[in-house]
Amino acid sequence: MMRRLIPRPGLSAALFLLWAALTNAASFGTLLLGALLALALPFVVSPFWPDARRIARPGLVFGFAARVAWDMLVANWAVARRVVGPVAKLHPVFVEVPLDLRDPFAATVLGSIVSLTPGTVSIDVDRERWVLKLHALDAPDPEALVRDIKRRYEAPIREIFAC
Repeated sequence: MMRRLIPRPGLSAALFLLWAALTNAASFGTLLLGALLALALPFVVSPFWPDARRIARPGLVFGFAARVAWDMLVANWAVARRVVGPVAKLHPVFVEVPLDLRDPFAATVLGSIVSLTPGTVSIDVDRERWVLKLHALDAPDPEALVRDIKRRYEAPIREIFAC
């Protein structure tokens, strides 16, 4: 019964918290509008979303989220230094990361995390060859970038989703 009223409770909670943080207003009307949107949007987008994989090891999520947040902070600093410096010293490159993941949802999570980290943008998850295609702003050693992505992000995602 509750699942029919709130089909994706995690998404609804995240949308409401994001709304509250972005509006930075605690008035009743603003919070009510945020709650209504948080309840309605999952119904609107549900036909477009595949069923998400269940998190098999939820205890790993917070440590992994902290790692991603730290990497985002460090990458912001590194990208700022590189952009302000001489552009000729940049080594932009397109890279293909061979994936051990075989789950489309988990591979999409990996691609999203790569895009959230400044200096890298995922372009495509090729599900025929299971390759993550991405662009790096500065990667003098593309193989090292591939190893880092597989070790820092893909391996924990495989553990979290047990895939």
